[in-house]
Amino acid sequence: MTKPMYTAEATVTGGRADGHGVSSDGKLDVRLRQPKELGGDGDGTNPEQLFAVGYAACFSAVLSMLGRREGVEAGDAVVESKVHLIPQGDGTFRLGVELGVTLPSIGDVDQAVGLVQGAHRVCPYSNATRGNVDVALRVNGVSV
Repeated sequence: MTKPMYTAEATVTGGRADGHGVSSDGKLDVRLRQPKELGGDGDGTNPEQLFAVGYAACFSAVLSMLGRREGVEAGDAVVESKVHLIPQGDGTFRLGVELGVTLPSIGDVDQAVGLVQGAHRVCPYSNATRGNVDVALRVNGVSV
């Protein structure tokens, strides 16, 4: 493995239904609970929510970085993410992701689409999920 620039560390006890997760620095400290839709009490967070926040944050940062490189304002991007837990019918599950991007400062549709496509090529979450997770992209209301 190539030497990493950064390593996040976390520990989970109790799993997703009645667990606790904490990062090694203590800044992330969450109760893990099943969502009501899966029969839980919903009184905590779940892995899909954590993944949705992580993906959206990473994608937003990449949009901003690429925008600076291209000389366009993308620092005001809003990324709404949905992470779907999809039953496979054989007792297993897969994930699906929808990223809805709003780029208020970019009115040109082609430019906005190009920036989102570029971010999807560069974002580490996109690279990690490519070929394993269906990811649907929208920017300023247009499917990418």
